[in-house]
Amino acid sequence: MAVKIVRQPKKIALIGAPSSAAAFQPGSEKAPAALRAAGLVDRLKAAGFEVHDYGDCAPRLFADDDEHRRARNLPAIVAGLNDLKIHAETAMKSGALVLVLAGDCAQSIGLLTGARRYYKHLNLIWFDRDADLNTPATTPSGRIDGMVVAHIVGRGAPELVRFWGETPLVREPDVLLYGISRLDPPEQEVLAKSPLRHVTAEQIVAKGAEKSASDALTHSHADTRDFILHLDLDVISGDDLTAVNVPASGGLSYAQVRDSLKKFAAHKNLLGLDIAQFNPDKDSDGSAARKIVDLLVEALTARLEAADSPEQAEAPAVAASKAAPAEAPVHSEPSPEEHESAHAEEPSSPENAAPLEAPDSASETDSTEPADEESASGSAEAS
Repeated sequence: MAVKIVRQPKKIALIGAPSSAAAFQPGSEKAPAALRAAGLVDRLKAAGFEVHDYGDCAPRLFADDDEHRRARNLPAIVAGLNDLKIHAETAMKSGALVLVLAGDCAQSIGLLTGARRYYKHLNLIWFDRDADLNTPATTPSGRIDGMVVAHIVGRGAPELVRFWGETPLVREPDVLLYGISRLDPPEQEVLAKSPLRHVTAEQIVAKGAEKSASDALTHSHADTRDFILHLDLDVISGDDLTAVNVPASGGLSYAQVRDSLKKFAAHKNLLGLDIAQFNPDKDSDGSAARKIVDLLVEALTARLEAADSPEQAEAPAVAASKAAPAEAPVHSEPSPEEHESAHAEEPSSPENAAPLEAPDSASETDSTEPADEESASGSAEAS
């Protein structure tokens, strides 16, 4: 049966995904509560948004899981993603922008899966210092946070690769890595062969953040394709923000991240945003939480301004295909590798509910059942 979704550019559906199960250390599971305590919801409302808060999923916590050193904590990660997927599906159907306050980067899979329930073709902009292209075969740490993009494009542990019934969750040509400055050697090999698009932090600094973000949207065909945005806060230079799991100097400044994020957030075809890697354990005075709230509110305010522009106000209805529901994820344990590295990654190079009220404006999406999606064309093994 067809599902009609009416876009609500002035509404936000907020979901907390308090997980550190995929992370390199504990603490990020506290991020949703810390950002709410720093006034995020009130600030968004004061800016002019209507905010529906779906609350938090159940916490999923960091553990060493030395029995599965190539893919740690998979049962907890999959359980958390199942929870987030349900919330994300409900929120996505409302037509609001879905904002996920995540702990670890793996929560992007839950947001993407919720979106795929209604949108067959999705693009992904991965705004991160790291490419996250390792797999259980190449990882030196076993932390899924360093492998998320690989699993999204169909390489890695079956529990995550098959989390959405079809593989891949997003095709390689439809993923753009933005802001990368920290790559492991296997990831460099993948990028040399893969159709994945990428923009380095160095290129963004040279060209300017606003122009770089605009070009990234063009390369992602954002004017004709719906997309999801992932923001890993460690993309911000450690000189400006240290309360992340693996901070580093260099890369992009707070201002450059803000200017890029404003450009992305203002685009009418942005369906959802997840923000990850804030670690409140490293923010004793709450100043980092307040800075992150400032970043989000300023960026999303650009969305309100764009929604009032004549171009978006007169935009025609956008058609998108409704995808079939995902199959149940596989719960078997990952097979151990013959040889396991005894060394974790160096910090300098990690791998890194009630519906909303009735719609009242914006463009309609008439969802219908899809044909099978074309698979990705890349041949290199992700790292």
